[in-house]
Amino acid sequence: MTGEVTVTGFGVRTAFGTGADALRRGVFAGVPSFAPTTRFDTGPYRTPMAGAAPDGPDAVEGWALRHALARCGTKALDMAGLPRGTEAAVLLGIAGDCTSITRHWRDAARPGAGSDGPDGSEGLVDPLRARLADAVPALLAESLAGELGLTGPRLTFTNACVASAAAIIHGCRLISSGRIDAAVCAGGYLVEEETFGKFDSGRALSRDGMVRPFSADRTGLLLGDGVAAVVLESAEHARRRGARPLAGVVGWGAATDAHHIAQPHPEGVGLALAARQALRLAGDPDGADLGYVNAHGTGTKYNDGAETRGLRAALPKRAESVPVSSTKSTTGHLLEAAGVVEFVITMLALTDGIIPPTAGFTAPDPECDLDYVPNEPRPADLRRALTINAAFGGANTALVLERP
Repeated sequence: MTGEVTVTGFGVRTAFGTGADALRRGVFAGVPSFAPTTRFDTGPYRTPMAGAAPDGPDAVEGWALRHALARCGTKALDMAGLPRGTEAAVLLGIAGDCTSITRHWRDAARPGAGSDGPDGSEGLVDPLRARLADAVPALLAESLAGELGLTGPRLTFTNACVASAAAIIHGCRLISSGRIDAAVCAGGYLVEEETFGKFDSGRALSRDGMVRPFSADRTGLLLGDGVAAVVLESAEHARRRGARPLAGVVGWGAATDAHHIAQPHPEGVGLALAARQALRLAGDPDGADLGYVNAHGTGTKYNDGAETRGLRAALPKRAESVPVSSTKSTTGHLLEAAGVVEFVITMLALTDGIIPPTAGFTAPDPECDLDYVPNEPRPADLRRALTINAAFGGANTALVLERP
């Protein structure tokens, strides 16, 4: 690694609200955000529950995803003190805004839809273009770069639940190799019916309206709102500007075990590979300096045991002594945004000296036998922390953060 990578700004939005204090009131206090969502009719589904922002003037519901990304990106740039016109990469992890797809096909199915033109098509074309623009991931990256006034390269990652973590890793690689000085890495997902229905049909959603990662009685995940952006810079670039470093990114890793299209490898092989890569790059292959692991922790039958075994493989000497927690127990699963939002949460754990708990933890599962920080936040003097994510297809990412 030829150049150090530092974080100089962030913007974040979850169901708890905007900014770090909202995360402290919700995630760090161990308060789940789950409630019946009113964004769409949940009658056909097994549960109405999600970690979605409530109705009201400060709700996410009025935001298109592109607006949410722009607001979080603007917050991140303002915190970092980077002006418009800066040559910085825009790296986005996202699957597009599926709300526009659902709305388009519902409108098209209504009687009289698309009948304005002489051949019945003209009335459909313009709404189609307008609505589907937000559903194209690459266009959202272009939109974000334009809104932020950044002139550098831009790239979109669509690899599911590691997408925004992959964007951060790519930004770190570009900066550490000297190819760029700065990057805005972002990701977003807002609860909508298209994806909600898919997870419901796959029977992945929690049956009792709670997410209990690593507990014996866990019944599944719930989806949640998440949008975040972070500013990464080379340490030298930040020093020249007089910017205050919030954290260093000292290690990163990515691996794909390709075990199954939806299930993780039962031994957590890919996760262990990614974590070992990140720790080696951080100069700490045994994880001796780690004080906390922010787990992927979906609360599903397959993930939690596999993740536990993967952490044991990655940290054979330390796994039992390093606190591990899943913040999806409060936010829900943020899909493509999980990596970047949990990156921000992990950074706050370092700077605040507080480990966020695994909320809703009840009876321990014999297959999940690590220290999961159950239900209550834990003070800790943290120097370094690891945040890990996994996705369909066997994709895994790991990032090591260090307190400045």
